[in-house]
Amino acid sequence: MRVSTAMRRWTSLLALGAALTLAGQAADAKKKDKDAKAAGTPYASTYKVYPGRPTALVGATVYDGRGGRIENGTVLFENGKVVAVGGADLAVPSGYDRVDGAGKFVTPGVIDIHSHLGVYPSPGVDANSDGNEMTSPTTPDVWAEHSVWPQDPGFSRALVNGGVTSLQILPGSGNLMGGRAVTLKNVPSRTVQGMKFPGAPYSLKMACGENPKRVYGARNQKPSTRMGNFSVNRQAWIDAKQYMDGDHAERDLGKDTLEGVLKGEILVQNHCYRADEMAQVLDMAKEMGYKVTAFHHAVEAYKIGDLLKANDVCAAIWADWYGFKMEAYDGIPENAALLAKQGACVVIHSDDENGIQRLNQAAARAQASGRRIGVDIPDAQVVGWFTYNAAKAMGIGAKTGSLEVGKMADVVLWNGNPLSVYSRPEKVWVDGAMLYDAGDPKRKPVSDFELGQPGEGDVK
Repeated sequence: MRVSTAMRRWTSLLALGAALTLAGQAADAKKKDKDAKAAGTPYASTYKVYPGRPTALVGATVYDGRGGRIENGTVLFENGKVVAVGGADLAVPSGYDRVDGAGKFVTPGVIDIHSHLGVYPSPGVDANSDGNEMTSPTTPDVWAEHSVWPQDPGFSRALVNGGVTSLQILPGSGNLMGGRAVTLKNVPSRTVQGMKFPGAPYSLKMACGENPKRVYGARNQKPSTRMGNFSVNRQAWIDAKQYMDGDHAERDLGKDTLEGVLKGEILVQNHCYRADEMAQVLDMAKEMGYKVTAFHHAVEAYKIGDLLKANDVCAAIWADWYGFKMEAYDGIPENAALLAKQGACVVIHSDDENGIQRLNQAAARAQASGRRIGVDIPDAQVVGWFTYNAAKAMGIGAKTGSLEVGKMADVVLWNGNPLSVYSRPEKVWVDGAMLYDAGDPKRKPVSDFELGQPGEGDVK
């Protein structure tokens, strides 16, 4: 049958219309996908690097955070990034400010993987107690950043006394799932978004052991036992997997967080003391399809160092806290050294507004405890316990935590060996900007809260 010219034109028009419709649907789909992605990242970082100058630290002993030590070293940084690290023969380009480091030490900026600054700020009163949403055993829907008070004077104290340039703010440990943690750059800001570490992944704070069963057992509800802890956790993961496989017609903030964990987008920081419980948590993680990034406190980690190494899990620990509750009774001061000997990842954390000012000293105490039993961990490796290893376990190790070319110029110049109780930060740079200088009163930060208070700007 012969097809008329009009019919051919009509067919062509129909095909064109169909093509335009498909193109429009594809464009709409892309827009919806873009909008969905934008909606999935609210409260984005607005952090802006403070202005700095090209700087050369020369003549100091340099610990690079990755186990390297350079005597009479040179560190160059410009435009917020580390440009070069080397010995005395490294040329200093013209236009760089030279800082004499003779007799001094240089390290990457100190990083605290476990802090509650801002959510339990000073002054420590009920009105400022915002770190534990203890209204349900699982609250993965809450985000620590929504409680952070940027005026907490603990931030500036951590900077000037401890050389802390980045820190992870966690919810408390009263719940099995306490909510999302947030990673911050330790800089003055009016808002928490202005402190948020750009590109840092979120973490989910989890807790096992005594805390959740004590809190909810006292209310005569589940969990009141360790088996109750695991039961509630497992059911939460099962529900999250069903949500992940669904159409998300009804948004659930808590399951959004758990889905992010299951997809590997959100890390897991797990408060856990006993070795047997850590081993069981690893089994639960394999059952449910997620990964534990670090066990926090982990006072019995030395018993399972091989297991932690095999599963690529860091132990974020105190140097020598022990015995303050039953699950802490087997804590020993040799914990860090024994873990390091077994090849496990060691991180020294604070969990304390005062301890964060002395993470370097805590690491030195842990090192000394190891030496007393014949386990001698080199200084350069110990420095990594409060720099690179912390960054790695927070998912920011590619950006900071060590003095390597291209990384953020988060740098501390110490007036002596950082593993000495007599040493203090002399200068601190965050992204190449000098935010503290012990010799310059104008660079001693004061929080808004401290203005007009007795002892304003006092630096011990």
